[in-house]
Amino acid sequence: MSKKTVEFSTCVKDAAALKNFRLASACGKLRAGNGNAANGGRMQAVSTHDEKLFINGEWVGAADGKIYEKKNPFNGEVASRVPASKREDARRAVEAAAEAFKTWGASQPAMRRNLLLKAADVLEHRMPDIAKITAAETGQTFGWGMFNCIYTVGILREAAAQAYGLIGEVIPTDLPDTTAMAIRQPVGVIAGIAPWNAPMILGMRAVASPIAYGNTVVLKASEESPATHLSIASVFEQAGFPKGVINVITNAPPDAAEVVDELIANPKTRRINFTGSTKIGRLIAESAGRHLKRVVLELGGKAPMIVLADADIEAAVSAANFGAFMNQGQICMSTERIVVEKPIAEDFAKKLAAKGQALKMGDPMDSQSQIGCMINPAALERVQSLVDDAVAKGAKILCGGKAQGPAYPPTVVFGVTPAMRIYHEESFGPAKPVVIANDADDALRIANDTAYGLSSAVFTRDVNKALRIAEKLQFGICHINGATVHDEPQMPFGGVKDSGYGRFGGRAGLDEFTEIRWVTIRRSPTPYPI
Repeated sequence: MSKKTVEFSTCVKDAAALKNFRLASACGKLRAGNGNAANGGRMQAVSTHDEKLFINGEWVGAADGKIYEKKNPFNGEVASRVPASKREDARRAVEAAAEAFKTWGASQPAMRRNLLLKAADVLEHRMPDIAKITAAETGQTFGWGMFNCIYTVGILREAAAQAYGLIGEVIPTDLPDTTAMAIRQPVGVIAGIAPWNAPMILGMRAVASPIAYGNTVVLKASEESPATHLSIASVFEQAGFPKGVINVITNAPPDAAEVVDELIANPKTRRINFTGSTKIGRLIAESAGRHLKRVVLELGGKAPMIVLADADIEAAVSAANFGAFMNQGQICMSTERIVVEKPIAEDFAKKLAAKGQALKMGDPMDSQSQIGCMINPAALERVQSLVDDAVAKGAKILCGGKAQGPAYPPTVVFGVTPAMRIYHEESFGPAKPVVIANDADDALRIANDTAYGLSSAVFTRDVNKALRIAEKLQFGICHINGATVHDEPQMPFGGVKDSGYGRFGGRAGLDEFTEIRWVTIRRSPTPYPI
């Protein structure tokens, strides 16, 4: 077992997650050619990807021929060249999806299931190549890219299981000799807008479940991971999906607003699903509301992890280390506030700092790197400004605290108070505050003292106490004695408050991506009063 796998093993308590991380490490060694002494564990260089849009089963350029270059945030080299779509290209994609829905919406569940299972098999064989593209585009480690692909295979297989999920019900009616039913049907064209931080997971989540229920999809790729998101289209193409069922478009950052506006305003799109910041989510919800279109929003987070005095400290430290620093803290579920009861706060913080400081930060293409770089300079500056503000107001830095080139080291900020920005603002980086609580009630108050409501966690040996706290935590997700970062394809994933609304995953997608209709059958003539 590699050093990387051993260290992950100490901080990932969930058996399924641990299995996936081990698999990611093994695949990296065996299939990506990245584990020999001559190159120090660094993989072969990734060539620049020149990509096209995927519309109606064809790989095409933007209508005006414009190109957008995405640069590698670690070394500044061009990682991918993709078409810079505009409104016209988005409209073409919607038209293709609308035409494909005429047949796909009426397709047999067995057909949809078999194609989704085939796509899972295709992706399973292509994981190392896609993981390298992700690392080059985003600065995330190759191991994180592999984990994304492994998890995404699970998303496809769960979606395949949902192909027979359009289940309705017979409802009692007061009309004699009548059968009343509630039936589920696909809605039509769904627009998915996916982010870069877990590009394969969140990109596939935006398309797999809708397609399983008989919808067709237009996916707008992130400007930070366009080639990674286009690889989703190539997986579906290789699996043999009909033309127009999935369409993927890319754009340059200045053109994002008009592309998104077309996807929302076009009368042929019926649902919008978006994962990203709360700021942009509000704008999308407002725009969709004007067009009377339902949206699924998974937005920002400020996930608290409560550690009570009777907790298993070693287990809590391991979970915090994983939840706070995995993927440089660039995960919507990242542990953003660690709320610790006073008697153990200092000991806990020192142990977390020691663990975070030991993580290997380096080239994302190096198989031994556990921490890559931040997505862009603006993200780096934001994290540094939060840390500087906390220090100026009395907090102590126990590890990290200063950017190192394009990367930011794991940073533990101790003694954070509400007067500091890092107490309230989502860092979306590896600088994490430790807040001291007087007792369990105070810890609960502090945890709920945020506008966000996605994930949360509670550590205590008293499960009854933990359940009572979990019931009062204002978050869509709570893990007892587990990290805030955890997801499974079959689980109902989503938040409350400023973290959005709606749910992804498993049967939850049925409510979001289908229409429920009332149908009656009258078996004999009905006597009417007039």
